Amino acid sequence: MPSHTILIVEDDPAIADSVSYHLGRAGYRTLVAADGATGLRLFKRERPDLVVLDLMLPQMDGWRFTEEVRADDPDVPVIMCSARTSEHDRVHGLEIGADDYMTKPFSMKELVARVSAHLRRRDKERGRADEGPIQAEGLVIDPEQVQAFVAGEGIGLTPREFQVLLVLARAQGKPLARNRIYRDAWGYEMMAGDRSVDVFVRKVRQKLRAAIPGTDFIITHHGVGYRFDPQASQPGE
Repeated sequence: MPSHTILIVEDDPAIADSVSYHLGRAGYRTLVAADGATGLRLFKRERPDLVVLDLMLPQMDGWRFTEEVRADDPDVPVIMCSARTSEHDRVHGLEIGADDYMTKPFSMKELVARVSAHLRRRDKERGRADEGPIQAEGLVIDPEQVQAFVAGEGIGLTPREFQVLLVLARAQGKPLARNRIYRDAWGYEMMAGDRSVDVFVRKVRQKLRAAIPGTDFIITHHGVGYRFDPQASQPGE
């Protein structure tokens, strides 16, 4: 049985109880907070393995909570769950550090599956850390440290950004479709209309360009997806 601890930050008692019940049935230990400030205190004290987070919370909303968590721990997976369904909200959530975004109402079975997939992915990558780094044109992609380096300095990738870069780099120049990148980096199938891959590729590109100006390691294949090409020098999209 899983032994991971999940922090649920949700101000609706019915939803919080249901999420806790279904995760508990799956074998996870759960902690529940009804507001963002309490959730952040629990996070810092208990160090959970994953966070299930509502956005519209009293005292501290989910946006600020995510920023505080990311400043404290760049590795813990954060799944946002919100009634806010706009593309702007989803993209903004991913940009400030969430790993996933589910819109309410959602299937508890799907939530449990996503929680399990995120934790499996993290544990699997930790187990694959001994594969050794990938080196390309001054860039070192190091699975053990879950970071990419230029001249010995980390470029500041979050764990999810690192996973997207690693999936592309491991393909050794082969173009990968967005749904393939999502499946390999997130651990489950991409929902129709999900723009998570594009959001994270854009964030990775920005950090790569800041570290090595004039070089674009990730090339867009229109109608397909992306490929990793260390020789590329023209800006991507």
